[in-house]
Amino acid sequence: MIVNGKSPDAASSLPPSRQRSTWPLIVVAALFIIVPFLTWYTTWFGRDLSDEEIAKYLADEKSPRHIQHALSQIEARIEKGDASVKKFYPQVVSVSKSPTGEIRKTAAWVMGQDNSSPEFHQALVGLLDDAEPLVRRNAAVQLVRFGDAAGRPELRAMLQPYDVHSPMAGTIVSLLAEGSQVKAGGLLARIRDLSSTVQEFRSPLDGTIDRVVVREGEQIAAGRTVLWLTPDRATINDALRALAYIGTKEDLPLVESFSQGTAANDAEIKQQAVITAKAIESRAKNQSSRQSPDNAGESAAIAGGGGGASGKAIPCIASQSSVGIISMASHGQPSRNAPSGPLLMHF
Repeated sequence: MIVNGKSPDAASSLPPSRQRSTWPLIVVAALFIIVPFLTWYTTWFGRDLSDEEIAKYLADEKSPRHIQHALSQIEARIEKGDASVKKFYPQVVSVSKSPTGEIRKTAAWVMGQDNSSPEFHQALVGLLDDAEPLVRRNAAVQLVRFGDAAGRPELRAMLQPYDVHSPMAGTIVSLLAEGSQVKAGGLLARIRDLSSTVQEFRSPLDGTIDRVVVREGEQIAAGRTVLWLTPDRATINDALRALAYIGTKEDLPLVESFSQGTAANDAEIKQQAVITAKAIESRAKNQSSRQSPDNAGESAAIAGGGGGASGKAIPCIASQSSVGIISMASHGQPSRNAPSGPLLMHF
C-alpha cells in the first residue's frame, strides 16, 4: 500500500531526525550571567583583600582602580581599629603623590581616618596646595580631624562660587546653560582648539552653573573664565560642619549667609549654618576670656601651638579627640557597600 506516494517500508527506513542539543544555549546563557558577575565582583571595592593583595594593589601604578580598592580596604581596617594596617601607611603617603588626581583624592580621604598619624597629618597639609580642587577640599576637611586649621581658606572657598577656567585656547563649540547641575567629570563645554580638534571640557567639581561669561562661537584664551559654579549641597554641609570646629569670627558673615531663607538653602543647610555660627561665637567668647591679663600665659600657649605639622597656629579649636569623631562626607569616594562606577579621568 502506498501512502502519500511512499510505501510503509520506505518510510520506516528513513533515519530518525536528530534533536538539537540545548547545552550550547545553556552555556551561552550562563556566560551572560557569570561574566557580568565576575566583572562586578572584581571591581567591587567591598571585596576583602589579603595583606599581600593590598601591598600589590598599592604598587600597581598601571591600575588606578587597584590602588583605590586597596585604599578603601585600608580605610575599612582603620575604622575597625586594626593596628596592623599601619604597616601600609608609608605606601598610602606615597600614593598620595600619584599623578592621578582620583588617587590623590582617595588617599586624602583615607589619611583623615587616623588622626593619630603624624605622617598622614604632614601629607594632608601638603595636599592643600594640590592643583585639583577636590584633592584640596578632601585634605582641608580631613585636617579638621587632626585639630589643624590650615585648611580654613579652602573650607571658605567651598562655600563660594568656583571660577572655572578654560584649560586651552580655542573656540567655544557648545556650552551648558546657566542653571544646569553638573557632577565632577561631567561635560561642561566643547572647545575647538588651535589645531581644529574638538576637545571636551569637563567640570572639576559638583555644582550648579551660576553664571556663564562666554558665548558659543567665541574665541577664548587658555586660563580665561568660562563660568562660575555654585557649590552643591554636600559641599556646603561639609564646609559648614568643619568650620564649626575651626572657624573664626571672620567667617561669621559667610556662614550666616547660609542661614537666610533663600530657595538655594534647604532646611538642613540652614540648621547647620546656625549651629556653626553658634559654635564660632562660643569659641570666640572663650578665647576672649583666655586673653585676659590673668590668663596671658595660657593664651600665649594657645596662640603658639596646635598647628601640628603645618606649622600654623590654630585659633581656639576643639580638642583633637572630639574632632576625631566627625563624620564628614568624602567628596565622591567609592563606596565599599556597592560596586563602584568607572574611574573618572578628568584630571
